[in-house]
Amino acid sequence: MSSQVFEAPRRGLNPRQAETVERLLVAGLEELRAVGHEALTVRTVAQRAGVSPATAYTYLASKNHLFAELFWRHVSTSQTPVSTSPRAVERVQDAVRGLTELLVVEPELTAAVTPALLGTDPDVARLRLRIGAEFVARFEAALRDPADHPTAAPDPAVVEVLVLSLSGALLQASMGLMGYGEIADRLSSAVDVILRGNA
Repeated sequence: MSSQVFEAPRRGLNPRQAETVERLLVAGLEELRAVGHEALTVRTVAQRAGVSPATAYTYLASKNHLFAELFWRHVSTSQTPVSTSPRAVERVQDAVRGLTELLVVEPELTAAVTPALLGTDPDVARLRLRIGAEFVARFEAALRDPADHPTAAPDPAVVEVLVLSLSGALLQASMGLMGYGEIADRLSSAVDVILRGNA
């Protein structure tokens, strides 16, 4: 499996291959919504996309790879409004709400991706890093004071704790300890504690 397969833009894929990949991803999301992550197989996705299983496996190493790719696309292409609040805690809470709204609108995908990202597949590992970098970028943007120092780098330790909190909340929700809809409120409280004293 080439590490270039899902790089944006899809370098190395001719138009026909890119169209096949797109059909597989659309079919993958439809199949996930229809049967859930445990029943989904790459073969059933191939069937829904109208391609052979061999063709599907050319582009998707595993169903975990499919889930990670779908989640990466979902998060990276979804724009959430940037808060203009003068208080960092409110900007970060708004960012948390924006991220959790992305999770709630695709509950099957969110439930599938958390265990998928724990895997060791190299394609999944690459996407896990990209997803993590997107979370970091959103928290960094929220921590920057747009009026005072819009380019000043936020404290990396604070960003790390915020990403760890989000990751932990995702894991707890995937284990059934809380609903995905509860993540925003729970993380908003955590943000208040993390940023106490930082306005």
